[in-house]
Amino acid sequence: MSRHLTLRSGNPVLNKNSFNTSSLSSDTMTIEGTVNKTVISLLLLIGTGYYTFTDINPGVLIFCGIGGFIIALVTIFKKEWAPITVPIYAILEGGLLGGISFMYNNLYNGIVTNAIFITVGILLSLLTAYRSGLIKPTENFKLGVFAATGGIAIVYFVNFIMGMFGSNMGIMDPANASLISIGFSLLVVVIASLNLVLDFDFIEEAAEKKVPKYMEWYGAFGLLVTLIWLYLEILRLLAKLSSRK
Repeated sequence: MSRHLTLRSGNPVLNKNSFNTSSLSSDTMTIEGTVNKTVISLLLLIGTGYYTFTDINPGVLIFCGIGGFIIALVTIFKKEWAPITVPIYAILEGGLLGGISFMYNNLYNGIVTNAIFITVGILLSLLTAYRSGLIKPTENFKLGVFAATGGIAIVYFVNFIMGMFGSNMGIMDPANASLISIGFSLLVVVIASLNLVLDFDFIEEAAEKKVPKYMEWYGAFGLLVTLIWLYLEILRLLAKLSSRK
């Protein structure tokens, strides 16, 4: 009997229907293949991120932001296109993250390097803990992370609506160094990190179910979405902490 309880992840990209395909292919998804696709996607993201970090252009950032969002939607609804759309998504998101990182680094020198190392450290630590069985994604664990992620998504949405009227929620402001604001960011970082555990479990179960090969790219896409979220929230948290000095 599989140790995986459900195909559930707090990541909205990887939900219980993500790996429901009309037919199974003889060339099926593997964990190793998904890891390779994830590495390729990260290299593409880092490459374009480095470019916009050293040569920032507002027009490029807007294009990358809108383009990345559209490509993400296409990938979600057309999973079989993932081998093409996911590399494009990685390139566009890299361009956007490079610009955002540039702005943060101008305000708090060295913050980007710290955020990158912390993100990589969390990824490797949780992957090790998951593979060794120290963290077991039980049904209650999954439900808790899923609910917490949904609650955070509501906060983001409310903040987005407020932003349209020239306002925002104080706890979302990177310059807000209050203990409540820092505590909220720390909570979001923890929830984003725990989503990585669910993503690992989700991808492992999908590989066991022998879904089509192109889903390796889709699995990499799901991990990429979580890592981008985690990195941005670590940047926000470090900015708040730096504002207290």
